Amino acid sequence: MSDLSPNELRVLVAVAREQSFTRAGASLGMTQSAVSHAVRSSERKLGAVLFERGRQGARVTEAGIRASRQARHILRLLDSMGAETRGATERTVTGTVRIAAFRSAAAGLLPEVLDRLTARHPGLHPQVNIVRDVGRGSAGEVLDANADLGITTVPPTSTVPNGLIFNRLYEERYLLAAPAGAVDPRRLPLLDWSENCSSYTRQWWTEQDWLPERRIMVEDDSVVLSMVAAGIGMAVMPHLALATPPEGVSVTDLGSTAPTRHLGYVTTPALAQTLPVQALIRELRAAHAR
Repeated sequence: MSDLSPNELRVLVAVAREQSFTRAGASLGMTQSAVSHAVRSSERKLGAVLFERGRQGARVTEAGIRASRQARHILRLLDSMGAETRGATERTVTGTVRIAAFRSAAAGLLPEVLDRLTARHPGLHPQVNIVRDVGRGSAGEVLDANADLGITTVPPTSTVPNGLIFNRLYEERYLLAAPAGAVDPRRLPLLDWSENCSSYTRQWWTEQDWLPERRIMVEDDSVVLSMVAAGIGMAVMPHLALATPPEGVSVTDLGSTAPTRHLGYVTTPALAQTLPVQALIRELRAAHAR
């Protein structure tokens, strides 16, 4: 098997993304025939069919999913090679660092971290992508090479996919959010959203006979807070979501038996060795050591 060229790797990624040889060619500035030739060459070298051709375009096969994912990881390292080598000589950290995080983590954790990071390294440019903390979440973005580092829940709260490494930053407690001045919040419905709790905290919920049976499911934690402020319901929420509660929301500690979740970061072993990711990790750890 011959090695794939960087151009062939880029073609695989583009076809997997666009699901079309024609659209992939347009995005790369190549003709459809050149894209088709590159794909056939890659398939011959890898010994597998990567795309099923048809009138509807090019449907990626299971082998193609794996190949395009590996291609994205390789291309990311190739793209960072220049900044890495210059950084080793000049002792600078430059380029981009791509971060995936769920909304409350991005709002509650990242502003201070990124402010310190860019102050130390003016040539480094963070990019933050907000990802819903359900399904594969931020970890999936890193696994698919769409992010260099993900802020997410980590063991023992959540498992980390094979191929990633993780580090725990801190344990976050859940609190009670209720309308300010509510005489008995337990008479109100319980507001909830799909990203709110892990299976561990769900188990805690089932053991609390004081929680109301009536529940209202909403889109995300920002909607929950708006509805709590309007007096529509109460909610059990993680601390990050309540870091700056809006006017009209009262926050109460749930005591020593309150559920918690463990927050941390995930990345790949290769990216963990790059200068931008190392610099970001240092600032994340420093922020939670203070």
